Amino acid sequence: MRALLKTMFFLSLLLLALALWRRDNLPAPNELDPVLLNEPVQTQITESAFHTHVKGVDYKVQPLYDYDLVGLVVSKHNANTWWDYIHQEWNDHLNIVDLCVVWGNNVRTGAYREISFSSGQFTCNFSTRSSAAFAAFDQTAISNNHLLSDQRSIANILRDVHIGDQIHFRGRLSEYSHNDGFPFKRGTSTVRTDTGNGACETVFIDSVEILHRGGQLWRLVIWLAALMLLCSMIALLSMPVKFND
Repeated sequence: MRALLKTMFFLSLLLLALALWRRDNLPAPNELDPVLLNEPVQTQITESAFHTHVKGVDYKVQPLYDYDLVGLVVSKHNANTWWDYIHQEWNDHLNIVDLCVVWGNNVRTGAYREISFSSGQFTCNFSTRSSAAFAAFDQTAISNNHLLSDQRSIANILRDVHIGDQIHFRGRLSEYSHNDGFPFKRGTSTVRTDTGNGACETVFIDSVEILHRGGQLWRLVIWLAALMLLCSMIALLSMPVKFND
Protein backbone atom coordinates (compact mmCIF):
# COMPACT_ATOMS: atom_id res chain seq x y z
CA MET A 1 0.00 0.00 0.00
CA ARG A 2 2.83 2.40 0.83
CA ALA A 3 4.38 1.83 -2.63
CA LEU A 4 1.01 2.48 -4.29
CA LEU A 5 0.55 5.74 -2.37
CA LYS A 6 4.06 6.87 -3.25
CA THR A 7 3.34 6.20 -6.93
CA MET A 8 0.09 8.14 -6.67
CA PHE A 9 1.91 11.02 -4.96
CA PHE A 10 4.58 11.39 -7.65
CA LEU A 11 2.15 10.88 -10.54
CA SER A 12 -0.22 13.53 -9.19
CA LEU A 13 2.75 15.88 -8.69
CA LEU A 14 3.82 15.40 -12.32
CA LEU A 15 0.23 15.82 -13.53
CA LEU A 16 -0.15 19.02 -11.52
CA ALA A 17 3.06 20.44 -12.99
CA LEU A 18 1.92 19.53 -16.53
CA ALA A 19 -1.53 21.08 -16.04
CA LEU A 20 -0.06 24.31 -14.62
CA TRP A 21 2.23 24.51 -17.64
CA ARG A 22 -0.53 23.83 -20.21
CA ARG A 23 -3.42 25.81 -18.69
CA ASP A 24 -2.55 29.02 -20.58
CA ASN A 25 -2.11 27.37 -23.98
CA LEU A 26 -3.90 29.41 -26.61
CA PRO A 27 -6.68 27.72 -28.62
CA ALA A 28 -6.20 26.86 -32.28
CA PRO A 29 -7.74 29.18 -34.91
CA ASN A 30 -10.51 26.68 -35.68
CA GLU A 31 -11.61 26.89 -32.03
CA LEU A 32 -12.17 30.63 -32.19
CA ASP A 33 -15.53 32.33 -32.68
CA PRO A 34 -15.76 33.94 -36.16
CA VAL A 35 -16.79 37.19 -34.48
CA LEU A 36 -13.12 37.60 -33.45
CA LEU A 37 -12.34 38.41 -37.09
CA ASN A 38 -14.00 41.79 -36.61
CA GLU A 39 -12.03 44.95 -35.92
CA PRO A 40 -12.77 46.96 -32.76
CA VAL A 41 -15.50 49.56 -33.25
CA GLN A 42 -14.64 53.07 -32.08
CA THR A 43 -17.02 56.04 -32.23
CA GLN A 44 -16.21 59.56 -31.13
CA ILE A 45 -18.57 60.97 -28.49
CA THR A 46 -19.20 64.25 -26.72
CA GLU A 47 -19.66 63.41 -23.07
CA SER A 48 -18.97 65.43 -19.95
CA ALA A 49 -16.40 64.24 -17.45
CA PHE A 50 -17.73 62.44 -14.39
CA HIS A 51 -16.40 61.62 -10.92
CA THR A 52 -16.25 58.27 -9.21
CA HIS A 53 -14.93 57.17 -5.81
CA VAL A 54 -12.92 53.97 -5.29
CA LYS A 55 -11.07 52.98 -2.09
CA GLY A 56 -11.07 56.49 -0.71
CA VAL A 57 -9.82 58.13 -3.91
CA ASP A 58 -11.91 60.52 -6.02
CA TYR A 59 -11.28 60.05 -9.75
CA LYS A 60 -12.25 62.29 -12.65
CA VAL A 61 -13.00 60.34 -15.84
CA GLN A 62 -13.23 62.02 -19.25
CA PRO A 63 -14.74 59.73 -21.93
CA LEU A 64 -13.52 60.31 -25.50
CA TYR A 65 -14.85 57.45 -27.64
CA ASP A 66 -17.31 54.59 -27.37
CA TYR A 67 -15.34 51.37 -27.79
CA ASP A 68 -16.47 47.81 -28.60
CA LEU A 69 -13.96 44.98 -28.81
CA VAL A 70 -14.08 41.20 -29.28
CA GLY A 71 -10.78 39.36 -28.96
CA LEU A 72 -8.67 36.48 -27.72
CA VAL A 73 -6.82 37.12 -24.45
CA VAL A 74 -3.14 36.29 -24.96
CA SER A 75 -1.76 37.85 -21.78
CA LYS A 76 -3.10 39.35 -18.56
CA HIS A 77 -1.95 41.52 -15.67
CA ASN A 78 -3.87 41.99 -12.43
CA ALA A 79 -3.27 45.50 -11.11
CA ASN A 80 -3.60 44.32 -7.49
CA THR A 81 -0.96 41.61 -7.74
CA TRP A 82 1.63 41.71 -4.93
CA TRP A 83 4.55 42.78 -7.15
CA ASP A 84 2.73 45.68 -8.84
CA TYR A 85 4.10 48.60 -6.83
CA ILE A 86 3.35 51.37 -9.38
CA HIS A 87 -0.46 51.16 -9.18
CA GLN A 88 -0.18 51.20 -5.39
CA GLU A 89 2.15 54.19 -5.32
CA TRP A 90 -0.08 56.08 -7.77
CA ASN A 91 -3.29 55.28 -5.83
CA ASP A 92 -4.68 53.81 -9.04
CA HIS A 93 -7.48 51.57 -7.79
CA LEU A 94 -9.67 52.21 -10.84
CA ASN A 95 -7.52 50.10 -13.18
CA ILE A 96 -8.65 46.53 -12.40
CA VAL A 97 -6.77 44.46 -14.97
CA ASP A 98 -4.83 44.79 -18.20
CA LEU A 99 -5.88 42.40 -20.94
CA CYS A 100 -3.74 41.94 -24.03
CA VAL A 101 -5.93 40.71 -26.89
CA VAL A 102 -5.62 39.81 -30.58
CA TRP A 103 -8.27 39.80 -33.30
CA GLY A 104 -8.73 40.22 -37.04
CA ASN A 105 -5.77 39.19 -39.20
CA ASN A 106 -3.97 37.48 -36.34
CA VAL A 107 -7.02 35.29 -35.76
CA ARG A 108 -7.53 34.70 -39.48
CA THR A 109 -3.95 33.51 -40.07
CA GLY A 110 -3.29 31.97 -36.67
CA ALA A 111 -0.11 34.07 -36.46
CA TYR A 112 -0.51 34.42 -32.68
CA ARG A 113 0.33 30.72 -32.25
CA GLU A 114 4.01 31.36 -33.06
CA ILE A 115 4.35 34.33 -30.69
CA SER A 116 5.20 34.39 -26.98
CA PHE A 117 3.26 36.94 -24.91
CA SER A 118 3.77 38.34 -21.43
CA SER A 119 2.49 41.30 -19.43
CA GLY A 120 4.31 43.89 -17.35
CA GLN A 121 2.75 46.50 -15.10
CA PHE A 122 1.79 48.60 -18.13
CA THR A 123 2.88 46.64 -21.20
CA CYS A 124 2.06 43.63 -23.30
CA ASN A 125 5.29 42.11 -24.59
CA PHE A 126 5.46 39.77 -27.57
CA SER A 127 8.39 38.05 -29.22
CA THR A 128 9.44 35.08 -31.32
CA ARG A 129 12.68 33.54 -32.56
CA SER A 130 11.19 33.14 -36.02
CA SER A 131 11.55 36.12 -38.36
CA ALA A 132 8.86 34.63 -40.61
CA ALA A 133 6.42 34.37 -37.70
CA PHE A 134 7.15 37.94 -36.63
CA ALA A 135 6.61 39.20 -40.18
CA ALA A 136 3.27 37.34 -40.36
CA PHE A 137 2.06 38.83 -37.08
CA ASP A 138 -0.15 41.90 -37.57
CA GLN A 139 0.91 44.46 -34.96
CA THR A 140 -2.21 46.54 -35.66
CA ALA A 141 -4.43 43.64 -34.54
CA ILE A 142 -3.24 43.47 -30.94
CA SER A 143 -3.81 45.85 -28.05
CA ASN A 144 -3.07 46.11 -24.35
CA ASN A 145 -6.27 47.25 -22.67
CA HIS A 146 -6.15 48.98 -19.28
CA LEU A 147 -9.65 48.24 -18.03
CA LEU A 148 -11.31 50.55 -15.50
CA SER A 149 -14.38 49.95 -13.38
CA ASP A 150 -16.02 51.20 -10.20
CA GLN A 151 -18.53 48.32 -10.20
CA ARG A 152 -17.74 45.23 -8.11
CA SER A 153 -19.72 42.91 -10.43
CA ILE A 154 -17.71 44.04 -13.47
CA ALA A 155 -14.43 43.94 -11.54
CA ASN A 156 -15.14 40.33 -10.50
CA ILE A 157 -15.70 39.27 -14.12
CA LEU A 158 -12.53 41.03 -15.26
CA ARG A 159 -10.45 39.33 -12.57
CA ASP A 160 -11.96 35.97 -13.61
CA VAL A 161 -10.78 36.29 -17.21
CA HIS A 162 -7.96 33.88 -18.10
CA ILE A 163 -5.41 33.69 -20.88
CA GLY A 164 -7.02 31.80 -23.76
CA ASP A 165 -10.51 33.18 -23.09
CA GLN A 166 -12.49 34.84 -25.86
CA ILE A 167 -14.08 38.02 -24.57
CA HIS A 168 -16.36 40.87 -25.59
CA PHE A 169 -16.39 44.19 -23.80
CA ARG A 170 -18.01 47.56 -24.36
CA GLY A 171 -16.89 50.80 -22.78
CA ARG A 172 -15.44 54.23 -23.36
CA LEU A 173 -11.86 55.13 -24.21
CA SER A 174 -11.12 57.60 -21.44
CA GLU A 175 -8.61 59.78 -19.68
CA TYR A 176 -8.70 59.73 -15.89
CA SER A 177 -7.03 61.58 -13.05
CA HIS A 178 -7.01 62.25 -9.32
CA ASN A 179 -5.44 64.69 -6.84
CA ASP A 180 -5.07 62.39 -3.87
CA GLY A 181 -1.81 63.71 -2.40
CA PHE A 182 -0.29 64.39 -5.81
CA PRO A 183 -1.58 65.10 -9.35
CA PHE A 184 -2.10 61.91 -11.34
CA LYS A 185 -3.36 61.67 -14.93
CA ARG A 186 -3.48 58.85 -17.44
CA GLY A 187 -4.47 59.05 -21.09
CA THR A 188 -5.40 56.50 -23.74
CA SER A 189 -4.47 55.41 -27.21
CA THR A 190 -7.15 56.20 -29.79
CA VAL A 191 -5.65 54.33 -32.76
CA ARG A 192 -4.48 50.77 -33.36
CA THR A 193 -1.42 51.78 -35.35
CA ASP A 194 0.75 52.92 -32.41
CA THR A 195 2.50 49.55 -32.44
CA GLY A 196 5.21 48.26 -30.14
CA ASN A 197 4.44 46.08 -27.10
CA GLY A 198 0.75 46.40 -27.90
CA ALA A 199 -1.16 49.65 -28.22
CA CYS A 200 -2.50 50.83 -24.85
CA GLU A 201 -6.21 51.58 -24.70
CA THR A 202 -7.62 52.84 -21.40
CA VAL A 203 -11.25 51.75 -21.27
CA PHE A 204 -13.90 52.54 -18.68
CA ILE A 205 -15.94 49.32 -18.91
CA ASP A 206 -19.73 49.37 -19.31
CA SER A 207 -20.18 45.64 -19.94
CA VAL A 208 -17.98 42.56 -20.30
CA GLU A 209 -18.73 39.00 -21.36
CA ILE A 210 -16.59 35.87 -21.55
CA LEU A 211 -17.75 34.29 -24.82
CA HIS A 212 -15.71 31.09 -24.59
CA ARG A 213 -13.39 29.77 -21.92
CA GLY A 214 -9.91 28.56 -22.79
CA GLY A 215 -7.91 25.87 -21.00
CA GLN A 216 -10.91 24.57 -19.04
CA LEU A 217 -9.78 20.94 -19.20
CA TRP A 218 -6.33 21.73 -17.85
CA ARG A 219 -7.76 23.91 -15.07
CA LEU A 220 -9.99 20.99 -14.06
CA VAL A 221 -6.94 18.70 -14.09
CA ILE A 222 -5.16 21.15 -11.75
CA TRP A 223 -7.87 20.69 -9.12
CA LEU A 224 -8.01 16.91 -9.56
CA ALA A 225 -4.22 16.54 -9.43
CA ALA A 226 -4.02 18.79 -6.36
CA LEU A 227 -6.72 16.72 -4.65
CA MET A 228 -4.89 13.46 -5.50
CA LEU A 229 -1.64 14.95 -4.22
CA LEU A 230 -3.23 16.03 -0.94
CA CYS A 231 -5.00 12.70 -0.39
CA SER A 232 -1.88 10.64 -1.08
CA MET A 233 0.18 12.87 1.20
CA ILE A 234 -2.33 12.56 4.06
CA ALA A 235 -2.55 8.80 3.57
CA LEU A 236 1.24 8.42 3.62
CA LEU A 237 1.58 10.49 6.77
CA SER A 238 -1.21 8.52 8.43
CA MET A 239 0.40 5.13 7.87
CA PRO A 240 2.18 3.62 10.85
CA VAL A 241 5.96 3.75 10.77
CA LYS A 242 7.66 0.36 10.63
CA PHE A 243 10.85 -0.12 12.58
CA ASN A 244 13.37 -2.82 11.76
CA ASP A 245 14.18 -5.25 14.57
